[in-house]
Amino acid sequence: MRLRPFRHASLLLTTLLVLLVASVCAPAQENRLPDIGSSAGTVLGPSQQAEYGRMLLAQLRHYGYVLEDPLVESWLQATGTRLAAVSDDPEQRFTFFMMKDRSINAFATLGGYIGMNAGLVLAAETEDEVAAVLGHEIAHVTQAHVLRGVERAQRDSIPILLAMLGAIAIAQSAGGNSADDASMAALASAQGLMAQRQINYTRSNESEADRIGIRTLSRGGYEPEAMASMFERMQSVSRTNQGGERERLPDYLKTHPVTTTRISEAKDRAERLSRDMVTTTTATPDAVRVERVRIDGVTVPEGLRVIDNPLLPSSLTLSGGLDAAPSREFGWARERLRVLSANTPDAAIREYDRMARAGALDDAQRYGLAVAHLRSGRGAEAATIFTGLLDRYPGDLWLDLGLAEADAHAGRAAAADRRFEALLERMPRNPAVAMGYADVLVTRNTAEAGRRAQAVLRPLLGANSGDPAFQRTFARASEIAGDPVRAGEAWAEAAFFGGREEQALVQLNTLKKRDDLDYYARARIDARIAQITPVVLELRRQGVRDPDLRRR
Repeated sequence: MRLRPFRHASLLLTTLLVLLVASVCAPAQENRLPDIGSSAGTVLGPSQQAEYGRMLLAQLRHYGYVLEDPLVESWLQATGTRLAAVSDDPEQRFTFFMMKDRSINAFATLGGYIGMNAGLVLAAETEDEVAAVLGHEIAHVTQAHVLRGVERAQRDSIPILLAMLGAIAIAQSAGGNSADDASMAALASAQGLMAQRQINYTRSNESEADRIGIRTLSRGGYEPEAMASMFERMQSVSRTNQGGERERLPDYLKTHPVTTTRISEAKDRAERLSRDMVTTTTATPDAVRVERVRIDGVTVPEGLRVIDNPLLPSSLTLSGGLDAAPSREFGWARERLRVLSANTPDAAIREYDRMARAGALDDAQRYGLAVAHLRSGRGAEAATIFTGLLDRYPGDLWLDLGLAEADAHAGRAAAADRRFEALLERMPRNPAVAMGYADVLVTRNTAEAGRRAQAVLRPLLGANSGDPAFQRTFARASEIAGDPVRAGEAWAEAAFFGGREEQALVQLNTLKKRDDLDYYARARIDARIAQITPVVLELRRQGVRDPDLRRR
């Protein structure tokens, strides 16, 4: 059983989650006619939806449930964006984020914010299966299921909201086990009411999300069969856990029930889609890309060879089947998540030891073991594994970055700097490279290292301004570089995007009182105060207050 040391934080998080997204689970009436009279989309405008989604993500970060890692984030965002670009609403902006929890779950909420638990990735065998879940959640957004849920909740979900407000009041104003028990009772009552109202939602919206999700999966170049295989995998997990210490059902199945009929329908849709697709493989000296291509009205014979058509490039291969090579990056991401979601790095090492006793570790698992050694402070051991893997996969970003960090932890600063500088020259705007290098630099705690870290991070400030981990690193770099104003602004941004909006406002108002501000710095701070103030007022209206500030 995994330890949960922050029980009180878990309570507050659960309460906030239900408060903000309970309405997503409320059922919409099944409507087979064109949606002419629905007000979905007018209940909340796009900017309001995005702001509620941002607030939810900020609170999840505040309670420590979001897994902040630039490599994992980049992989997840790339996978999700690939699907979103071919969805029914490619103009919708999506934000994908990873949760630390090892339970199997994912959810969509307002503004295109989609969260996925680390446990779901660990349960998947291929990137296609992860993409299947993302495609399903994307469909919940593009088909306005979330907005329809909000519309219905505004009409008749007062009991749910009252229960949630009561749970928040208890959790914020009282302590001890009795408060926890009372809050959990309120949550159980509210969630029971939600579960009772869930049936129609699963029968109509879930079916539509499956149908649209499989189509999006196919359009994005993934195997449409992956949705059915992921459903079967989750069903298998639920049977394995029956009667054990863990819950009988994965969390995902509680809100997305899987039946034999649903699996059969997913298989049937996938089979029909597969008839119209082929797989293309494009190879370059550094990488191989496998994509599915629609061939409307064309039959591709089995065994088609590139040399049969001299107009095709020699690097292109076609096949009538869908036997794409597994994604190496998915393997790295899954094993990195195994380490980052473990209770401690040493616990992750013990997990790999158990896996090794059952059979030799594959390359992805060896990568995970190296990451675990790195995070436990064993830089030399990590470097040995990374070096061996780089011999097999030269130029791989995940391995190059890991070796650079391992060199730094092993005390080989010059070697680490050479590797980081080479990576920066190759990928100057890659967040994982920039943040990895900056993190190493700030540990040296010298003004020169701080200025170099600032220079490395500054080109990425615009694209990563909403990342609290990025802002914290930039704040620390600015501090040791002797730039207190920039440091203060960055700390405030880290607080804002980390769910401490009131603290961000206090920090900016304090920073504004400095005598050494120039015109531009004062203008930036004034503008940010004007932007954050309405957010804080809205949070207060909803009953969300910063407990640290209230105790002052």
